[in-house]
Amino acid sequence: MSQAPTNTDGLLDLSSELTTTRLKKKDTLITLGMNPYPYSFDKTHDAADLHKLYESLASDVETADKVKVCGRIMSIRNSGMFIDLLDSSSKIQIFCHEKRLHETSAVILEQLDIGDIVGFEGIVRRTKRGELTIDAIHITMLCKSLLPLPEKYHGLTDIEKRYRQRYLDLIMNQDTRDTLRKRSLIIAHMRKFLIERGFLEVETPMLHPIAGGAAAKPFVTHHNTLDLDLYLRIAPELYLKRLVVGGLSDKVFEINRCFRNEGISPRHNPEFTSVELYQAYADYHDMMTLAEELIASLCITIHKTTDVTFGEHTLNFAAPWPRKSMIDLVKESTGIDFMQLSQTDAFEAAKSLGVHSKKTDPWGKIIETVFGEKVEPTLIQPIHVIDLPKDISPLAKVHRSNPLLSERFESYVNTWELANAFSELTDPLDQQERFEEQLKAKESGDDEAHAMDHDFITALGIGLPPTGGLGIGIDRLVMLLTNSPSIRDVIAFPTLRPR
Repeated sequence: MSQAPTNTDGLLDLSSELTTTRLKKKDTLITLGMNPYPYSFDKTHDAADLHKLYESLASDVETADKVKVCGRIMSIRNSGMFIDLLDSSSKIQIFCHEKRLHETSAVILEQLDIGDIVGFEGIVRRTKRGELTIDAIHITMLCKSLLPLPEKYHGLTDIEKRYRQRYLDLIMNQDTRDTLRKRSLIIAHMRKFLIERGFLEVETPMLHPIAGGAAAKPFVTHHNTLDLDLYLRIAPELYLKRLVVGGLSDKVFEINRCFRNEGISPRHNPEFTSVELYQAYADYHDMMTLAEELIASLCITIHKTTDVTFGEHTLNFAAPWPRKSMIDLVKESTGIDFMQLSQTDAFEAAKSLGVHSKKTDPWGKIIETVFGEKVEPTLIQPIHVIDLPKDISPLAKVHRSNPLLSERFESYVNTWELANAFSELTDPLDQQERFEEQLKAKESGDDEAHAMDHDFITALGIGLPPTGGLGIGIDRLVMLLTNSPSIRDVIAFPTLRPR
């Protein structure tokens, strides 16, 4: 008989009475010459296919159709007579009776437990109560489950366990399966939307010799052979723009992971998924339109409407979204026009509002801090916050009518930043000067300041056409479109603190 290891070092715990019983059943199958973990099963239908195929089948009618299905046993009733079988598409009822069941299968039936993965061959019928059912003839054990599932009627309600053991969460909770499937649909539609508009999907490095493309703390790793420190990318921006410089395409995009060595919260995970795209001969106005059209199309795909419920709010994603400058929004909220203030006066004004900033912070950084505390929490409906200060936008063109501002916007929904976009800076000398300013900030203690990237400056020296760029956080977008309160709900395996 199989020996059950004890859980002394976090190993599989097979010592409970329930598990010991399951081990005995596994050994019984082996004694009968059956492999409890076979190699394949030739199913003919998914459960959902059968429900659709036989939707017009009347109650209390048996067909002559023989089918083969497989899935996980979720419930066993009446000593195995009735079994609820769950596959990746739906659930279907299995009826097992000795009058129809093959002799060997009758023995297997006695070895079944909730959680086992099993194949059934049988006849399709609908019961008097209207339940589509398969009358089993043959049973094939496909995977003997050694550990019991969570108790049926309470499901898996422990939030921490749901995230740590997502496989259990997926088995027990339909909502989790629906959310992660919608995530896949959202990404697939996003890709289709962009390709249909002439964008070329590309891949750029995950390991960067210079941490660039955004203001964030990177993860650091080391390549032994090259004896070189490398950074998990915080953004793909500078590589994507190099591709536009090279003429690979006037429109490029990438859907992939980014990594930022920062805090964890309901809206933040150290690794996250974004779509980042660049379009030559476009500016940030074009990017606003593109963002609105893309997100509205996703709403239609998932909800058949641009009105989306999130928590207590109904969010209206129909285009066009309002467009207001960061300066004007701060003025509306605080009564202070920071455009009229010097850096010193801006610091004092922020202090008078109870907003903490550093005396050494640039003028734009102070405004951004005030915006974050006084305005951001009020932005529920979709809005483009435009014309951010130049000194917090080192990769964006200076505003064509105000040298203190940039042609940059951030899109907000439900108080969250959802997108970030620029009229991309294409002047190599201006970019070099901005990087030098960022280096000074880094030397003053700003560990999120942008590093100098000489090769990127060289690429700009070759020539980048006028370009609009847009980045959208996919995880947050999925949260909004699936009414999920935590980013952990939309990432299959979120980052968690060790037990």
